[in-house]
Amino acid sequence: MSEAAVVRARPRVGAFFDMDKTLIAQNTGTLLMKHRYERGEIGNLDLLKGVAVYLQYKLGVLDIRSWAQSVLAEYRGKDEAEIEKQAREWFDALIEPALYPEAEQLVREHDAAGHVVAIVSGATKFVVRPLAARLGIRHMLYTRLEVEGGCFTGRVIDPICFEEGKIYWLQQLIEEEGIDLAKSYFYTDSITDRPLLDLVAHPIAVNPDPMLYREAARRGWPVRFFTPPPRSGR
Repeated sequence: MSEAAVVRARPRVGAFFDMDKTLIAQNTGTLLMKHRYERGEIGNLDLLKGVAVYLQYKLGVLDIRSWAQSVLAEYRGKDEAEIEKQAREWFDALIEPALYPEAEQLVREHDAAGHVVAIVSGATKFVVRPLAARLGIRHMLYTRLEVEGGCFTGRVIDPICFEEGKIYWLQQLIEEEGIDLAKSYFYTDSITDRPLLDLVAHPIAVNPDPMLYREAARRGWPVRFFTPPPRSGR
């Protein structure tokens, strides 16, 4: 057996990163709502509904699948390539400036250590892929939208990459890369990620919400607070 094959056969360390409020200083869903409001695409009532959804999400009481289906219905029949183009422009203008420098440094350190670095996010590829490319991250797991003939059907591919759904999509990467969760890291800001936090050897709370902060304090997990980049505020 070659030396490369021997190295490949050894269990590898994973370094998994949530995206919103972990790698970047914004919630992308909220940022998109603000962006659409400023462009006149939605009104005050839509904006208030978006705030209510965000609060439910932070409290861990949001029915994520029902919410996703209601949002996706708006995109039924729309061209995927056009949405991807718009998302790229949106990323360049609003998301990249919100990248935490400390998070980028962490990604570099894990990559230099030979760890399998991955973004594991409930967002879609339209935000996750550009961010992964910006950070040089090869692996990404995200919520997948059904597309037929180049157009959205308005349906999501189950399960949504949220709570236990993150573990479902991560399992294939674990098997392909030979990752040992007993040696791996997971960085997140949200208590909704507790299922994955419970599985790794190194759960790390980053800019945690109040419930995650209390859980981290109770269980002795490390807590880190990143400084928002100057251009991240909107």
